[in-house]
Amino acid sequence: MAFDELVNHITPEVRAVIGARSDWQEAPHPVEASEVRRFFQALMDPNPRYWDDEHAAGTRYGALVAPPGFPVHAFRRPADELNDSLAAAGDPDFDGLSRAMRPGLPKLPIPLSGILNGGYEYEFYSYPKVGERIQCRSAYLDIYQKQGKAGPMVMVVIEDEYRAADGRPLLKSLNTMIMR
Repeated sequence: MAFDELVNHITPEVRAVIGARSDWQEAPHPVEASEVRRFFQALMDPNPRYWDDEHAAGTRYGALVAPPGFPVHAFRRPADELNDSLAAAGDPDFDGLSRAMRPGLPKLPIPLSGILNGGYEYEFYSYPKVGERIQCRSAYLDIYQKQGKAGPMVMVVIEDEYRAADGRPLLKSLNTMIMR
């Protein structure tokens, strides 16, 4: 049995962050028609509710909307942020992600260097409208350890809630990140 197999990474410090929730954060800009166009084209879903003002006005939404998964992609680096998130790419310990995993959540005190995406589950509530602002908050729902063939794996379950600035729910996602 290798030493790593005996290590329990779920320490009291790790257990203390389970349930931590960020404040609501707003995307750096409102939903823009050109971004919606690129998004629905990438999905190959040319529904006129995404691009035809006249058609969209006659729908129950009353205006152009973005596809239901769009809110997840509304949170990018703002145009005035000059720090390149890949500037540390030359660092051999850089894995492309912040250990905080989500803005506003505490850094996880887990000494594992690799991160894998373990998948997403989504609940969709309503379409974001072109021109409205999107907000998000995140929470660590669970953190637990499993034993894999190559050693311990820590599963981090994160819930992200998205809403319009007026409070209307847009979607909820559960993401499992695997640290190893």
